[in-house]
Amino acid sequence: MSLKQRILAFTKTGLFIIEHYGARRESENILHQGLDKVIDEACLQNPWFTQTFVKESLLSLASMLSEKELQKLCEQKETNEQKTVALICAGNIPCVAFHDVLCTLLSGHTALIKLSSDDALLLPFFLKLLVHYEPSLEQNIRFTDRKMNGFDAVIATGSNNSAQYFEQYFGKYPHIIRKNRSSVAILDGSESKEDLKALGLDIFLYFGLGCRNVSKLLVPKEYQFDLFFESIIDYAFVVNNNKYANNYEYQRAILLLESEKFLDNNFLILRNSANIHAPTGCLYYENYNDKNDLASYLKQHENEIQCIVGKGYTPFGYSQSPVITDFADGINTWDFLVSL
Repeated sequence: MSLKQRILAFTKTGLFIIEHYGARRESENILHQGLDKVIDEACLQNPWFTQTFVKESLLSLASMLSEKELQKLCEQKETNEQKTVALICAGNIPCVAFHDVLCTLLSGHTALIKLSSDDALLLPFFLKLLVHYEPSLEQNIRFTDRKMNGFDAVIATGSNNSAQYFEQYFGKYPHIIRKNRSSVAILDGSESKEDLKALGLDIFLYFGLGCRNVSKLLVPKEYQFDLFFESIIDYAFVVNNNKYANNYEYQRAILLLESEKFLDNNFLILRNSANIHAPTGCLYYENYNDKNDLASYLKQHENEIQCIVGKGYTPFGYSQSPVITDFADGINTWDFLVSL
């Protein structure tokens, strides 16, 4: 099977997603009905998944699956030898493991996939769709829910605690092991209401559960949050989700009991903290003095930060719209795979 065939299968998959949320082809109506059913089941299985956020995630994936984007990823080099790559998937946002599977299959390797129980339906559907478009890919896709064996390399995504286990168990293999990361936004006080509204998307998309979601603001001293709160009011719908509301209410209760200072708009708690990763329902902030202070902070925490949003960085509203060559944790997955 040639690289061209693999690219074509992924391109057709991206087109299918676009048509699913637009004008559906009659000839693929059964497949679209199948995806509708899978999405419904995924949203029932995981209350963090909603129809709106699944759509957002899938369309973001589709934007990567144009022939131009796929060729951009593959243009440098290909693998010399086919290996089996164990993929231990996260499940925090819909189809979050798709990029790792994409890179593994496009590079010519076999993907041995261990799904997260939080996202066990969407990815298998799209891999079946890939095989529908290119049957020879089936031999390169395997799933397991047991102890993994028979692999040559590992890509594992999890928490800081699970990463320690991954290091112990998989350390002898070529590996990429990802830990907790969060994203930050830099404000200087000159942001417009439109900028801050777009920042709301970076904060609230997927209920803030993604590593590319902004969980901390870096702001000048004496920064006033009035315009910020006014600008994000359209995202109040997040509190209608029971799991988000329970987290928000819990964090609020804890802070009240401990007499901690915080700002609150009835769906988001804003609190001054040196930590980067904020719990669901909260957003941390910290003051900086000048550009040198800011640069020092970013350097000190570079291994904890996934994405930086702000002027001169990722534009407001685009933290969850990575291009195909935006690799998690800054580790080039493609180079890792083709060098095996």
